[in-house]
Formats: sequence, C-alpha cells, structure tokens
Amino acid sequence: MVTESSTSIATLDNPSDYRFEKVVCYECGSDQASHFLVGQDDLTGKPGNFQYVKCNNCSLVYHNPRLVLDQIKDFYDEEYIAHRKEKDWGILTPAYNWAMSKLDRDKHKIVKRYVQLNNDTRILDVGCAVGTFLIFLKKKYGCQAAGVDFINLEDSPGMEQIDFRFGLYYEQDFRGQTFDLITMWHFLEHDYDPLRSLKFSRELLTDEGRLIIEVPRLDCLTFKLFRNRWPGVQAPQHTVLLDKSHFQTLVRKANLEIIDYLPYGAFPAYFYIYAGMAFKRLKGKGLDLQKAMLPYFSGQLLLSPILLFAKYLNLSMQTIVCKKN
Repeated sequence: MVTESSTSIATLDNPSDYRFEKVVCYECGSDQASHFLVGQDDLTGKPGNFQYVKCNNCSLVYHNPRLVLDQIKDFYDEEYIAHRKEKDWGILTPAYNWAMSKLDRDKHKIVKRYVQLNNDTRILDVGCAVGTFLIFLKKKYGCQAAGVDFINLEDSPGMEQIDFRFGLYYEQDFRGQTFDLITMWHFLEHDYDPLRSLKFSRELLTDEGRLIIEVPRLDCLTFKLFRNRWPGVQAPQHTVLLDKSHFQTLVRKANLEIIDYLPYGAFPAYFYIYAGMAFKRLKGKGLDLQKAMLPYFSGQLLLSPILLFAKYLNLSMQTIVCKKN
C-alpha cells in the first residue's frame, strides 16, 4: 500500500519537483518505522536526500517515503553504471573489458552448479540491463534467453538475440511460458514490490527450475565501515536493504524453498571497498568513472592477496538459490 505525497521528506532538503510516496513495510505490512539513515546518489551525484527507515515490527530496512515510480526513471540514465555505453577507456580499456566479462563468467560459475545448461534451457534474467549475461550464455550453450528491464535497452549491441521485455517485471505477459532458470542479479533491492516479484517468479519456474538472487548484504563489513556512504544504499534506486535474515524471510514468504545460501555473489566485493572510500571522500558529488579507472585497478592489484578470501569475509554480497516449495 502506498500513499502519494507532493511534498518532500520533512527536514530533508530535496529539489521542489521531487514527489514521494509513503509505503508500508515490504515484509510485514506495518506502517510504523524509525529513521535509519539518509542516503544520496553517490555514484552520479544527482541531487537529493533520501530516507531509509527500520520497521518497528520486523526490523526490515527500506526507503520511505520513496520517490514515485515515474521519477525514479531519471536515476537510470546513461550515467547509471549498468547502462553505460562508453567503451573507450584509453589504455585501461582491456582491463575494463576483462572486468566486465569476468562478471558474466562469475555469474556463470554460480549458475552451472545448480542448473544444467544446454540449447534447451530456458532462461529469464530479471533486470538484465544491456543483456551481456544472457548473450554470454546464448553464445556458449545456445540457451533460449529472455530478459526484462525497467528501462528500454533493446538497441544495445546483441539484444536482438534475446526475447527482451521492458517495464515492470510482474506486469509482463509470459502466458504459456515457464523457465528452467530465473536470475536476479542485483534486481530485488531495486524493486517497488519485491514480494510480488518473488511470487511471480515462482509461477514462472518449471517444477525443477531454479531462481538465483543476488543482493547487497546489509549486515556486512563494508556497511559497518561506510554506513550512509555504503554503495549498497545506492539511494534512491534501492528500495530495500536486506540483511541475511530478512533476505531469507522474503524468499520463504513467497513460498520458495531455499536450496543454498552463499555469503558472496558474482559482483566483485572490491567495488564496494573502493566505491565506499570514494563516496565518503566525495560526499555526494558523484564518481567520475574516467578518473577512477586507474586508482580502481591499482587498488584491486594491491589488495589481491586479501581478495582471494573474499568469499569468506562477508564483505558485501549474498546470494540465494531457491525452487518452488
């Protein structure tokens, strides 16, 4: 349930044309909550202060009041990292391309442990962005690939190879279709109705199908270090901040059975270390990716001995693998 308000958040400074809506807890439905933190769009530097609250009943942390749906689209422009089309990073272009392709390879490493992949496998990637993961699997296995994203990215290279839909996930018409694998790589924390999306996914799974969900982990080391500048806040795009307990609870409330819980994900934990330090220094001014490339890769090389153990250090990510209950 939401109640729209034309006024900005009390005591917080926001552009006058921002419109917010009050929401109830996504997990228990309570409308009683306490202030948790104020986040900003640290990545691009767009103006605004966005409040996150903790439910007084179940302790879920979520963005409230949240920006209305038609305005959140402005925060997913070409400056948004998953949608960037820039390919030329000078001498660091090979390193950038390697890092981006490694993300898809690491997703693949997780997926192939739970799903048999071949040219008959039907895959749906929710929040697919420019579709590189689906294109990777289609090229490697010939899978039947479909993707959904809130923003229309169908003109991105290679998207003609997949069945792409844009708009709200749970409003898509998949009548007559089921999937052997549904993936949500950093989608659920952006969702305006996460429980509905989980229930919708359950309906789309085959009897032996798997749903794999990766989100930032609120009860992690990097959140303790950076708090409101933690990259996992990513205000106002992130509507909910999930610790291990609430992540599992939401999945189970959707009548899904958890097969495995991983205290890591495909997304590099190092990004949260580097970006968190940068966000604390920049204080909402935005991160210039062109200037950040050299220090980013230099820092990654310096910390590489520690990052070898990232899966065991609870740095930033978590993944759940589940099926129909």
